[in-house]
Amino acid sequence: MLTILGPRQQSYCDGMSRRGFLEIGGFSMAGAASLALPDLLRAELKSPRSGDHKAVINIFLGGGPPHQDMWEIKTEAPQEIRGEFDPIATSVPGIQIGECFPQIAAMAEKFVFLRAIVGCAGSHDAYQCFSGWDRRNSQTIGGRPAVGPVVSKLFGPTQPSIPPAIALADKTSHAPWSEPGGPGFLGTAYAPFKPDTDGLGNLKLNGVTLDRLQDRKSLLGGLDQLKRKADANGLLAGMDAFNQAAFGVLTSNKLLDALDVSKEDPAIVARYGDGKPYQFQYDGAPTVNEHLLVARRLVEAGVRSVTMSYGRWDSHGKNFDLVRDHGGKLDRGVAALVQDLEERGMLDDVTIAVWGEFGRTPRVNPNAGRDHWPQVSCCLMAGGGMNTGQAIGATNRLGEFALDRPVHMQEVIATIYHNLGIDPGTTTISDPTGRPQYLIENRIPIREIV
Repeated sequence: MLTILGPRQQSYCDGMSRRGFLEIGGFSMAGAASLALPDLLRAELKSPRSGDHKAVINIFLGGGPPHQDMWEIKTEAPQEIRGEFDPIATSVPGIQIGECFPQIAAMAEKFVFLRAIVGCAGSHDAYQCFSGWDRRNSQTIGGRPAVGPVVSKLFGPTQPSIPPAIALADKTSHAPWSEPGGPGFLGTAYAPFKPDTDGLGNLKLNGVTLDRLQDRKSLLGGLDQLKRKADANGLLAGMDAFNQAAFGVLTSNKLLDALDVSKEDPAIVARYGDGKPYQFQYDGAPTVNEHLLVARRLVEAGVRSVTMSYGRWDSHGKNFDLVRDHGGKLDRGVAALVQDLEERGMLDDVTIAVWGEFGRTPRVNPNAGRDHWPQVSCCLMAGGGMNTGQAIGATNRLGEFALDRPVHMQEVIATIYHNLGIDPGTTTISDPTGRPQYLIENRIPIREIV
C-alpha cells in the first residue's frame, strides 16, 4: 500500500483523511522517498538512460549454502565429509564444480568461483551479504546501509518513474531471510522499493482516475506548503519529492511492465524455468526462477540494484536432496540470467553475486545434513566487466577453513561498489551525527577480478 503519512484529523469533503489521501495503490513505496527533488533533476540532466547504467543483482541463498557440495567438491576427503556429489569438468580447463550445476559448468568462462569466503558473522540473515557488515555494527546510529540504498543516495534514479533499488524477496516466516537490503543510518528515504507480493495488480490505481489524482496532488501540495516551511529538523523537506516520485511510479507503466513477465518472449521465460515445485521451503524463500528474469527486466528498465532471496539452504537434514533440488533450479536460472544479459549486451554492466550468510559443516551429521559453519563459505559471481573464468581460493582437504587466498565478505561488496563506479577506498557518507563513514572497512576490491 502506498501511504504518505499526515495528521489523522485532517479530512476532505469526500470523507478521505489526509493520512489515507494517497492510499490508492497496494504496494510499499518506502524507497520512493530516495527520489529527492535534486536527485530527480540530476537524474534527468546527468544520469544515463535506462539500459545504459551499471547495476547489481544480489541473489541471497538464505540459510547457508554448502560450499563443499557446490563449487569445491572435496574428492580427497573421507565419505562422511565429502558427501554424495562428484565433480564435473567445466568449460575452463582445470576448474571443476559440483555435478548439480551442469549449465553453469558449460559456461564457466563467464563466472568467478570464490571458494574461501571468510568473515561471516554467523547470523541467519541477508544483512551481511547485502551490506558487507555484521548487523550488530553501528546500531546506535541506525545500522549500516546496504549497497542498494548507498547507490540510491549517491546516484539517484536513472529516471523519475523507476526506483534505483528494488527488493524482490518474498516474505518468509523467518523474516531475516527476506531482508531487502535496508538503508541503515541513511533512513527510510533510501529504503529499496518492495513490490507487493500479492500481485502486480497492486501497482494499479484501483479506480482512481489520473485527473482526480492530479487534482489531489495539487491540493496536497498547497495544504502542506506552510507546514513544510516551518519544519525545523528537515524531516519533511523532501516530502514534495516523495509525492513526485509516488505519482511518477503510479502514472507510469514502466515499472509495472518490467515486473510483468507475461510481456516477455515465451522462449526466454522457458529458458529460465519457474523453479517449481517448491521443495524444502519451510520458513524460508521459494526457488522463484522468475525473480531472476524480473531482475533482468528491472535492470533493463533502469533499476540500479536488485536483491532477492532464493531458496532455503539451512540443510540440517537431507542436505544432498536439498542441493539436488535447489542446485538444479539455481543452475538453470543463473545460467539463463547470464546468457540473457550477454545477448542483450548488458553483462559487462551488471554484476551478479550468488551467496549465503555462511557455509555448512564439513562432517555430515546423522540426519544426512550439514550444520552451520561460519568459518568459511563461498560465492559465485558474474558480469560487471570482471576477469571471469577463475576459481579463487581453496579450503583445506576437509573443507574446514580457508587454506589459500581467503576472500573477506567485504571484499565482495568492495568489488560490487567498484563495478558500480563507486570507489570504496575514498567514498564516504555522513551518518546522522554528521561524521563521514566509509562504505565498508575492507575497501580493496578482489584484485584478481577487477
